[in-house]
This record gives sequence, C-alpha cells and structure tokens, in this order.
Amino acid sequence: MSELAWRKSSFSGGGNGDCVEVAAGDTGLVHLRESDDPLAVITTTPAALRALLRAAKAGAFDHLAR
Repeated sequence: MSELAWRKSSFSGGGNGDCVEVAAGDTGLVHLRESDDPLAVITTTPAALRALLRAAKAGAFDHLAR
C-alpha cells in the first residue's frame, strides 16, 4: 500500500502516534490505517465510511466509552 498518498487530520499534531490516516485508492475504495501500525490497513467504500461517520457523530457508539 506504499503507493497510496496517506493523509492525516489537521487535528492530529501531538506527535504521539495515535492518528488515523486515510488514502483514496484508484479503484474508488477508501483505505484507513493507524499511524502507529501502518501495515494494518482496512479498506471500505466511501458510502460505508460516510455511514460510520454519520453514526459516530449521532452518538450511536457513545455507550461503548462508558
């Protein structure tokens, strides 16, 4: 996956290695990895990622942090 152009959020700046990075593939898929384990990559569709982010913003996973 080294040919992908990985980007991390502008909110990630602490230098402590806990950033999520994202890259768009040429097949239309989205690739995600955690910066402290760059070889572990998950791949999803843009629609599935949008649904996950929408659910997280709506608080659907808040109960997991308790």
